[in-house]
Amino acid sequence: MNFMPALPLIFLFGSTCAILLIGLYVGERRTSVVYVLSQVALITTVALVIRDAQAAPIVALHGMFVRDRLADLLDIAICLLVVAVFVYSRRYLSDRDMYRTEYFVLALFGVVGMMVINSAAHFLSLYLGLELMALSLYAMVAFQRDSARATEAAMKYFVLGALASGMLLYGMSMLYGVTGSLSIAKVASTISAMPPGNIVLVFGLVFVIVGLLFKIGAVPFHMWIPDVYDGAPTVVTLYIGTAPKVAALALILRLLVGGLQALSPSWREMLVIAAFLSMGVGNVVAISQTNLKRMLAYSAIAHMGFALLGLAAGGREGYADALFYLLIYSVMSLGAFGLVALLSGPGREIEYIDDLKGLSQRNPWIAFLMLLLMFAMAGVPPTAGFYAKLAVIQAAVDAHLIWLAVAAVLFSVVGAYYYLRVVKVMYFDAPEDDRPFVLPLDGKFLFGLNGLSMLLLTPWIGTIIAFCHSAIQGLP
Repeated sequence: MNFMPALPLIFLFGSTCAILLIGLYVGERRTSVVYVLSQVALITTVALVIRDAQAAPIVALHGMFVRDRLADLLDIAICLLVVAVFVYSRRYLSDRDMYRTEYFVLALFGVVGMMVINSAAHFLSLYLGLELMALSLYAMVAFQRDSARATEAAMKYFVLGALASGMLLYGMSMLYGVTGSLSIAKVASTISAMPPGNIVLVFGLVFVIVGLLFKIGAVPFHMWIPDVYDGAPTVVTLYIGTAPKVAALALILRLLVGGLQALSPSWREMLVIAAFLSMGVGNVVAISQTNLKRMLAYSAIAHMGFALLGLAAGGREGYADALFYLLIYSVMSLGAFGLVALLSGPGREIEYIDDLKGLSQRNPWIAFLMLLLMFAMAGVPPTAGFYAKLAVIQAAVDAHLIWLAVAAVLFSVVGAYYYLRVVKVMYFDAPEDDRPFVLPLDGKFLFGLNGLSMLLLTPWIGTIIAFCHSAIQGLP
């Protein structure tokens, strides 16, 4: 029983429990103490991950936990994303009397769940992490208790999420029935030695795929995304649209690549269909949206389709490209929703695309950064988003999925329309209010770094992809 590989996870869990008690002691008037402690806990967790990083995978806790480069990379990415989410959230929460300990504690418990998923080597630990993350998200969506929209969104998310979790668990139980083990490594070795065509194994795979596609919001299990993104408070949407997407990829990699690689011809075909439908439905439906958050929600569905493109291509190259794509998308989504949160001042909620009219006249610098983010999401060179899309499309071409790669390019062109519409509104429409937007200093600095990263990361694209390839090499 070696606890040292899990030290960063244990530290964050212990810190979250301590922050909960400290928040109860200091009360709502001094929530800034909780905010600072939450940031310190996340940054310290990142430092511990970096300090104890190992080249070779380490299996601990009786085979329930694995520490490898993939887990380290995803843990660092998730913690840094949530640090940024907290910075973006602070003023929004304060303006709406929501600046309370519960928000930070629920978000931290969600991060703990994501870190458990990242390092899961057993069906039980995988499901434990998934449910810890999901229960935190359900509560966060309903965090604005006096909002009927938020309550409705939370109920929809909870009911559909419980259904998807049940399907995933049922699929896992079928796999256990066939293989006699809950260890991902043992399941993989048992399935590879079995003759193809086992009907129970096929049914188990289908249920697992359904559960996974729901968790990432891919078509045809995407129905919760627009309602939850729109109904939840903007800062909760910001959280849901970033870190959990990275954890969802870890869930897929651990379960499908790590445990069900012998069935890859079957699940790759399913992912091909899901990728095509997600890119199509997400991009086409987003065109008709006037609500900014719903537009970004359908955009998220389309981006999950592009990530599935790399997974469907298969091979180490495809998996690494999917990982790279989701990391870049998380940064883009962080900036887009972060700006919506920053601009939503007291008594003012940025909900519609028209709310950004004349932003270039009211704040030229912020409008330029938002332009970079929209260009990156559309895949316009030389932004990082262009290289992310190029990587997954190239992976599809290398896997001889030419028709899917062509479809991805065409859907990217369709998607460019609604991103450019945001730019048009910011730069060519007259503002309805001439007062400049005043942003908090920390949020303004972070958003500047966030927006410019779409250009500043360009010289380091090769290095980032190399990190992703190195992380994937640790998988079985």
